[in-house]
Amino acid sequence: MNVGLSSFGPKSIAVKEPMALFSLSSRTLSTIIVIAVLSLSGCGGGDDGGSTPATGNPGGGGTSNSTPVIQGKPGTSVSPAQSYVFQPSASDPDGSNLTFSAVNLPDWLSLDDSTGRLSGTPTSADIGTYGDISITVSDGTSSAVLGPFSITVTDAGSGSATLSWVPPTENADGTPLTNLAGYEIRYGLDQDEMSEVVSLTNPSLSIYMIENLTSGTWYFAVAAVNSSGATSPLSNVASKTIG
Repeated sequence: MNVGLSSFGPKSIAVKEPMALFSLSSRTLSTIIVIAVLSLSGCGGGDDGGSTPATGNPGGGGTSNSTPVIQGKPGTSVSPAQSYVFQPSASDPDGSNLTFSAVNLPDWLSLDDSTGRLSGTPTSADIGTYGDISITVSDGTSSAVLGPFSITVTDAGSGSATLSWVPPTENADGTPLTNLAGYEIRYGLDQDEMSEVVSLTNPSLSIYMIENLTSGTWYFAVAAVNSSGATSPLSNVASKTIG
């Protein structure tokens, strides 16, 4: 958020199942209550595994060399026609240039050997689980490995979530919120990495349906956006498991 702008946006988020509503913890933001009405079904789903940094064997030579470090938590599932992107974090204590390689990548996924970024878009013909994927970073002398991990291309989900909310009217300092421009809905299968984003540019909207949710536990949060492009902190997170 830009310096000098008051905080505004979601205060709490809740998941509503038939005739049952619970609110999660609130933040000191302006009032916006989001209710998620979920119609949930579907199949497929990814593994729950994350990634583990591993240290390679340093090469020979008389000069001391530090092993590079690679970290990150790759996404474990993707639907056909949905873009998959993962950017690991890598560094070298000696400041050496790093290069990346990967093994067991599916045909629909590619690696940028200068950044380690994985990207690709599977099709319905790629449905299945791709295991034992790993990314190696090297400084030319020693290396480190991230993985192994798996990525599952799931059937297109049939679950949906209808989110509704009361638009905020005040900043956190009590002044009127006059420049609300829209909302960002963030969701995903990992509470710490809700990588799916829906941007709503109509501030008068108060309901939105998210479709094609696959099996697994989905997490949802909402932020308000003003006309300057400043985004409020996310609301607290609501979750729902699709059976």
